[in-house]
Amino acid sequence: MGTASNSSSDSFFLSSSATGPKSVISLHPPWTVASQGEKVKLICNGPHFSQPGKATWYRWYHRGKISSETLTNTHEVHDSGEYSCQTSGSLLSNPVSLLFSAATLILQAPLYVFEGDSVVLRCRAKAGVALTNVTLYKNDRLLAFLSNTSDFQIHQAHLKDNGAYHCTGFKKGCCSIISNRVNIQVQELLHHPVLRANSSWPTEGEPVTLTCEIQLPPQRSDVRLQFCFFKDGQILGPGWSSSPEFQINTIWREDSGSYWCKAQTVTSRVWKQSRTSQIYVQSECQWVLRFPRTGASQNGAFHWPLVEINIPVAPPGLTLSPPGDRAPEGVEVTLQCKAQRGSLPIQYQFFREDVFLKEIEVTSLRTSSFSFSLTAEHSGNYYCTADNGLGAQRSRAVHLSVITPVSPPLLTLSPPGPWAVEGDLMTLHCVAQKGSPPIQYQFYHGDVTLGSSSIPSGVGASFSFSLTSEHSGNYHCTADNGFGSKHSDAVSLSVTVPVSRPVLTLRAPGAQTVVGDVVELHCEAQRGSPPILYQFYRNDVTLESNSSLSGGGSSFKLSLTEEHSGNYSCEANNGLGVRRSDAVSLRVTVPVSRPVLTLRAPRAQTVVGDVMELHCEAHRGSPPILYQFYHADVTLGSSLAPSGGGAFFNLSLTAEHSGNYSCEANNDLGSQRSEMVMLNVLVPVSRPVLTLRAPGAQTVVGDVVELHCEAQRGSPPIQYRFYRNDVTLESNSSLSGGGSSFNLSLTEEHSGNYSCEANNGLAVQRSDTVTLSITSNRSGPVATGVTGGLISVLGLAAAGLLFYYWLPRKAGRRPTSDLSRSPSNSDPQEPTYHSVPAWVELQPVYSNVNPEGEDVIYTEVRSIQKGNKNAGKA
Repeated sequence: MGTASNSSSDSFFLSSSATGPKSVISLHPPWTVASQGEKVKLICNGPHFSQPGKATWYRWYHRGKISSETLTNTHEVHDSGEYSCQTSGSLLSNPVSLLFSAATLILQAPLYVFEGDSVVLRCRAKAGVALTNVTLYKNDRLLAFLSNTSDFQIHQAHLKDNGAYHCTGFKKGCCSIISNRVNIQVQELLHHPVLRANSSWPTEGEPVTLTCEIQLPPQRSDVRLQFCFFKDGQILGPGWSSSPEFQINTIWREDSGSYWCKAQTVTSRVWKQSRTSQIYVQSECQWVLRFPRTGASQNGAFHWPLVEINIPVAPPGLTLSPPGDRAPEGVEVTLQCKAQRGSLPIQYQFFREDVFLKEIEVTSLRTSSFSFSLTAEHSGNYYCTADNGLGAQRSRAVHLSVITPVSPPLLTLSPPGPWAVEGDLMTLHCVAQKGSPPIQYQFYHGDVTLGSSSIPSGVGASFSFSLTSEHSGNYHCTADNGFGSKHSDAVSLSVTVPVSRPVLTLRAPGAQTVVGDVVELHCEAQRGSPPILYQFYRNDVTLESNSSLSGGGSSFKLSLTEEHSGNYSCEANNGLGVRRSDAVSLRVTVPVSRPVLTLRAPRAQTVVGDVMELHCEAHRGSPPILYQFYHADVTLGSSLAPSGGGAFFNLSLTAEHSGNYSCEANNDLGSQRSEMVMLNVLVPVSRPVLTLRAPGAQTVVGDVVELHCEAQRGSPPIQYRFYRNDVTLESNSSLSGGGSSFNLSLTEEHSGNYSCEANNGLAVQRSDTVTLSITSNRSGPVATGVTGGLISVLGLAAAGLLFYYWLPRKAGRRPTSDLSRSPSNSDPQEPTYHSVPAWVELQPVYSNVNPEGEDVIYTEVRSIQKGNKNAGKA
């Protein structure tokens, strides 16, 4: 392999996503739970913990959301709730939940826990309160006694540390106190890196760059990493480096193989390994030397014989897989011998302490390997030789120590036996019958480490202590010499103790106890030899009794009704005395029922301008109750009913108030939404417009004229009536808007003034009058010359003006700017325009063009009449 170099860099990290980086909140002090009256400083950081700047903060709590802005990226808070922030150039952060507690004992834990973190859990009593026998639990199992300190440290966090933690303490002369529960979830710090090469098929002599890519979580984007690169189990270059890149300045065919990389943190030594990537090096052109023979052929050309140049082998390198100078019995180890240079074939031989082990000849690759399973006799120095007939070369020696793993140890107690008394001196002795020294022994009470000792010989180790009541339980020990920890069998020890005063705990699913909840009553004496009989009481009436055969207390469940409010207590008795707990008060609250929304209007039908009252009431639910009113999903307003009775909201109605209404009731035990109530706000009709539509420019006896009446506003159904000289002609109902039409086959008697009327029961409106004049027959062609041309121009202008007003109505009242209609979409009764001579007869269209109620105006407008399709060909 050619020479290699590392590019320098202080650290390497990636922290981005397809949607952009989120802001990250950190806490100072780092706890998510604090005592009431204290303050916590929040710091909002952008991507890669950039320079501090202005930040926007949000706080969610049970009544809503509050937002604020700070000139720096810090924000001091003292109220419980969920907090988020956002800095310039980043997305909104994930919410952080803070609790400012008034409890006597709280358990404090950091916001984030990642692999390898040093984590401190702090059990902290309220100011001025002295507690004894402070104990930490994990998943309700004893983890540690915190007699001399309130802190418990996890030195290097791992997935095994996941769980629910809480602590307890004893208040002198009173009772046992239990803290809040904290869930620890250890997050993965490093994802598996990806090894990338700028070329997977390089040619001999080319440079190759390997890059180890890895992503860090945004909360740890400032973690410093170091990298190491491997080929076929052998470390490349100097080893660990802060650069994520490794440069192979010149690559050769022998460098083909499997490559991978590792990334690890500089401090905690958390590491991850990439998958292997194959690199195949292609050969350069082969050189052949030809030398001339003496003389020439018949055609005068020289003969050039092919001469092969043999290259001696380079000193080989010996590597072990898996790497390292220590390995346990039973593991299969592979010795690999490789010469970087040398003509094939090559003869490889393997030796241990100068004792011949194996001989292998290779004819293609310059690598040979030899595998075997380890026994204790395989410890020693290994080397290999390579020989291609031009001189044997020897590798450097590699030392391998074969370790005998420890056997499961044996734990004994002195004095022997499962029973003991408080104050006795107990000695634990642990010994493994097999295992290469030194051996590390550790002693455990349950999962709590009592002590450890490293023994250079095989005599075992001992641990002594004076018994207290807390020492009852199971004990075991472990032995480890670096190749797997082995556990002893558990030994049970019971320390006989009278029961202490029990503690009654009511465990409910929420902060408030609600009808229908299942509440667990748990009674437990912190001290006392089992079996213990527990009895539960409500207002001194016995509810239930249970025996606990192995400690841990006893539980009793209640499905709550309103009658379960009262004072509860329990008793503990193990035959050495009866102790009664303090009374615990229970108040059962009632969630709101589904509210009923009532709409109260001054009349049977609601009309624009009416004042309507919305009344919302939940018939069940503990007050106070907050009521909110909605139109569709838009909030109209809210009202608080402190002692029941519902709430009101008034609306002055407009046409836009039609729709679905609902209301919501909430007493912090869950909200309930009423059923939807439909409201239809009726609108009186507007003044209608009457339009007369005729087939020609002049109305002639026999023509069919369409009278169309339409009110632009008004709630359907609308009754339309048509009048000639104030005499009713026809009446029609429009059930869904759009107006009404009426056709007349004209006679001479139909000349006169026409109008129409719209009525929807809320108002009656009359249109303006339109005059209709009927002739006996249509006139001939229009005179030619200047007069005829002027009339045509004026007629076309008038037709265009009327078309401007009529087309939107015909197309369903489109805006006047809509020019998309083509003649093919026109009403077949209306004129269709073709290529026609300059002089044609015009058709009239009559309409009410004076909607403001002024004097009646009759207008005749000429438009182009339908022509013969062949008129343009004459």
